[in-house]
Amino acid sequence: MENIWENHKLSIMAVAAVIIVLLMSVVIVPEEQQAVVVRTGEPVRVINRFEADQPYGETGAGMVLKIPLVEQVQFVDKRVLDLDMEREQVLSSDQQRLLVDAYARFRIIDPVLMVETAGTTDGVRTQLEPILNSVLRQELGRRTFASLLTAERGQAMSNIREKLDVQAREYGAQVIDVRIKRTDLPDGTPLESAFRRMKTDREREARTIRAQGERNARVIRAEADAEAARVYADSFGKDPGFYDFYRAMQSYDTTFAKGEGQGQSQIILSPDNEYLRQFRNGQ
Repeated sequence: MENIWENHKLSIMAVAAVIIVLLMSVVIVPEEQQAVVVRTGEPVRVINRFEADQPYGETGAGMVLKIPLVEQVQFVDKRVLDLDMEREQVLSSDQQRLLVDAYARFRIIDPVLMVETAGTTDGVRTQLEPILNSVLRQELGRRTFASLLTAERGQAMSNIREKLDVQAREYGAQVIDVRIKRTDLPDGTPLESAFRRMKTDREREARTIRAQGERNARVIRAEADAEAARVYADSFGKDPGFYDFYRAMQSYDTTFAKGEGQGQSQIILSPDNEYLRQFRNGQ
C-alpha cells in the first residue's frame, strides 16, 4: 500500500482534486426550485425558471454545472407562497373600526429581479406586507361594514389583489389571490352598538315590507270587491226580480239564522206582511 502511494502519489492527488472540483461544480436543482447562478455578485443565468403550463419533467431541473469558487447558486422557491398579514384595525366608510385578518398568495416569476431587489423570498414578504396593509386600508376604507358581508366583498378583494400585484412585480413576484379570513368588530361598546344598529335596520325593513304587504292586500281586496259589485250589478240588471229575491234571502238569513250573535230577537208578523212576501212566491 505504501509502495502504491509512493509510486502514484501525484496521480492519486490529481484524481482527488478532479473529484473535488467536480463535486464543487455539480448542482442538483429540484423541480420545485429555481436556481439563480450568481457570478461575482451579479446574476448571470436562471436554471429551472418558472413558466406557466410547463409540463412536469421538462422544466430544466436536475443536475447542472457551475464554475467552482466563481459562481454561487441561490435557490428560489417555485411554488405558491403565503403572505399572512398581522391582524390590523381598519376604519370603514361608516366609521366602524374593523379587525381584519387577511392573507395573500404569490409566486416568484422573475427570480433574477427578486435576487436584485429583495434578496430572498422572506425579503419579498417583508416588502409586500406593509403594501398589503396599506392597500387593504384604502380599499376597505371606501366601503361600509355591511357591504363586506355581501357579494361586494369579492370585488373589494379583486381590487386589492390587482393593486398589490402591481407593486409585487417590482420584486419579481406575482400575486395570485388575496382573501380576508375574518372581519370582526372590536369587543365592547362598538360591537354592541353595531348589533343594535343592525337590529334596528332589520326591524325597519320588516315594518316596511309588512306595510307594503298590507297596502297591496287592501288594493287587491278593493279590486275584488269592485269586480264582485260589477258582476252583481250586471246580473241584477238583467233580472230585477232575482235581485229582489236575493236581497230578501239575505235579510231573512240575518233575521232568522241561528248562531252566536244571530237570531236573538223574536218577531211576530202577520202572514200577509210585506216583509214575508217572498214566502208567498213574491205575491
